[in-house]
Amino acid sequence: MAIAADLRRLALGLEGTTEAPHFERAAFKVDRIFVTLAGDGLTANLALTPDEQEFKCQLAPQIFQPVNNAWGRKGWTTVILANATEADLAAALSMAHTHAVGRTQRA
Repeated sequence: MAIAADLRRLALGLEGTTEAPHFERAAFKVDRIFVTLAGDGLTANLALTPDEQEFKCQLAPQIFQPVNNAWGRKGWTTVILANATEADLAAALSMAHTHAVGRTQRA
């Protein structure tokens, strides 16, 4: 079972990652935000590709679910932390981090 502290530790352990407030969430970014942590610490939203999202959601639907909006159709995926192992979380964070490196925020 993963908790918010695990997500924070793992995300900040990825090269170049910083944390900053993002609306009611905590955002973790390199050149671009790759994960946000809900204020209640129960879920996080990861920036995956649509193909990665589909794979993760089929493989472990109790852990991964598409965000239910236009961002979700772009690959943003909710992680239910209580259902994830630290290994599940580390693998997903690494995937999302890879996509954020070398990309800049759009104005």
